[in-house]
Amino acid sequence: MGKGGISSDGEEVNMAAWLFGVNDLRIQPFKLQPLGPTDVKIRMKAVGICGSDVHYLKHMRCGDFVVKEPMVIGHECAGVVEEVGSDVKSLVVGDRVAMEPGISCWHCFHCKGGSYNLCPDMKFFATPPIHGSLADQVVHPADLCFKLPENMSLEEGAMCEPLSVGVHACRRANVGAETTVLILGAGPIGLVTMLTARAFGAPKIVLVDVDSHRLSVAKKLGADATVQVSTNTEDVSNEVAQIQEAMGVGIDLTFDCVGFSKTMTTALTATTSGGKVCLVGMGHNEMKVPLTPAAAREVDIVGIFRYKNTWPLCIDLISSGKIDVKPLITHRFGFSQDEVEKAFETSAKGSDAIKVMFNL
Repeated sequence: MGKGGISSDGEEVNMAAWLFGVNDLRIQPFKLQPLGPTDVKIRMKAVGICGSDVHYLKHMRCGDFVVKEPMVIGHECAGVVEEVGSDVKSLVVGDRVAMEPGISCWHCFHCKGGSYNLCPDMKFFATPPIHGSLADQVVHPADLCFKLPENMSLEEGAMCEPLSVGVHACRRANVGAETTVLILGAGPIGLVTMLTARAFGAPKIVLVDVDSHRLSVAKKLGADATVQVSTNTEDVSNEVAQIQEAMGVGIDLTFDCVGFSKTMTTALTATTSGGKVCLVGMGHNEMKVPLTPAAAREVDIVGIFRYKNTWPLCIDLISSGKIDVKPLITHRFGFSQDEVEKAFETSAKGSDAIKVMFNL
């Protein structure tokens, strides 16, 4: 039974992409939870593949989150409202929506303080043991579904999720019209961080990566300069000199969108005294970095975790044309067993793939 399977009694069977083990994804039936009074049922139309999805597929874990039983994958998503709960006033059947994937408790200290992204009881799509959204249909709280304007596509709606990471990072780091920005890592998150920093007014942005193709994409998307580096830690000193030369002025802020010991060492060394480093990527759980010399130069370090209150701004940035996320979508697949497998293979290989998108 494939996409939108039909049961023996003629009813549509909701199908989803389940992660069963390493490199083991299967499209199988997915029973939806009952529709609550403040919920909506969404017919999924666009779902992107995130690096965390690939990590779960390859390792059955991402950081401290471990897949212990079969789980539906996917969390970058948009779709069309098919049914609304009895108390829902903000949406109607037929509305096209982008979906924020995390449901916080709204009762804890962090939620009450506005930092709901730090909620210890967060229920987040495709973060074990919570099922994700790569399915025909999902049920989700209406207040986490944001109506799209007519000039935004559903694919662009799904791109609000990765863009939210860039928005939250730029907010945390206070990017403004006088902030010179260095970004380490030209993958999807590095690129959306670059687009956001530019929209926030950053006058000069330099991108750094080991991959020449990704740097060429960054240049086309508006990077003022790019620097290709190695994976060898011994090259940091020479590479920092190249990066500083490419910037031409002091580097006020560095986003590390990789999160390796080498990239954080580069960030802490390249950033000007009194500047700031924002750690976005989570490559290494533990790092060896020159923290004391950075502290002696009063280089601040901030971290981010996901995002909060970003969807309205993301929708405005995209719909107004201030940010164009369409060039980031490099590959598209349908929702069948064969295409799901090929899509994840394409995303895992990297090469010329930036954002791989499912059209359901």
